[in-house]
Amino acid sequence: MSLQQAPQSRVFLELVPWVDRDRENNLLSGGETLPGLRHPLSSAQAQTATREVHVSGTAEVSARPDRAHVAVRVSSTKETAAEAKKSVCRRLDYITQSLQQQGVQSENVTVTKDFKRVENAYHMEAEVCITFTEFGQMQNICNFLVEKLDSSVVISQPQFYHTPGSVENLRRQACLVAVENAWRKAQEVCNFIGQTLGKPLLIKEEETKEWEGQVDDHQSSRLSSSLTVQQKIKSATIHAASKVFITFEVKGREKKKKTI
Repeated sequence: MSLQQAPQSRVFLELVPWVDRDRENNLLSGGETLPGLRHPLSSAQAQTATREVHVSGTAEVSARPDRAHVAVRVSSTKETAAEAKKSVCRRLDYITQSLQQQGVQSENVTVTKDFKRVENAYHMEAEVCITFTEFGQMQNICNFLVEKLDSSVVISQPQFYHTPGSVENLRRQACLVAVENAWRKAQEVCNFIGQTLGKPLLIKEEETKEWEGQVDDHQSSRLSSSLTVQQKIKSATIHAASKVFITFEVKGREKKKKTI
C-alpha cells in the first residue's frame, strides 16, 4: 500500500483565552455593540484558563488491488460422449497440474464442468477459475498456458479487485495520516513560539472521500480488453482522502531552575 501525503495542513492558532468567547458582540459603555470585540482575561484568570491550538489536517492515501481473477476455458465437440470427455479432461488435467507445479494453492482454484448434447454431437466445456495474489505469478502462468495449449483453450483477461478488509484499512490509514499531519504542524508551531504542545482536547473527522483510479483520456477511449496489465492495475487502484480537525492544549514551557 503506497501512502501519499496531501498538501500541508492549515493551522489556526489561539493562545490567549478571551472573555465571553461564545458571544459575537460585546456591549460598549454607550449601550452600542461592536462586532468581534473581545477582552483578554486578567492575569489570574489566564493562569487557570486552557490555551488551545486548532489544527485542520488533510491526507490522501492509495492502494493497488490485492487480488486478480482469471478464467481458463476448455471445450470440445465430438460425435461420441467419451471422445468429448477425453479431449477436455486431458487438457484440464494438464492445466491443474501446471498450476500446482507453479505454486498455486488448491483453495484458489475452482473447476466447473458442463456437458450437453448439440444436435448429433456432444459438447463438453470446463472452466478453471484462479484467484491470484501475486500478479507476476499470474502473468507467468497465463503466458505458459498460451504457449503450451492450442487455440481451443481460452484465457480471460485478468480482473483486478480489492478484498473488503483492504478497503477498510485504507480508510483508517487516510484518517491516521491526516491526524499525524495535523499533529506535526501543531508541534512545529508550538516550538516556533516557545510553547509546549499538550494533549488533544478534540479530534473530529470532518470529511472523507474515496474514488477509483482512472487511466488518462487517451487510454480510457480504448476498450478495456486492450489495456495492458499495468493500466488495468492503475484503473483499479483505490484512493481515499480524509480531513480532520483537532484541538490541542497548549502549555507554557517550564523555566529551568538555576543551580547555585
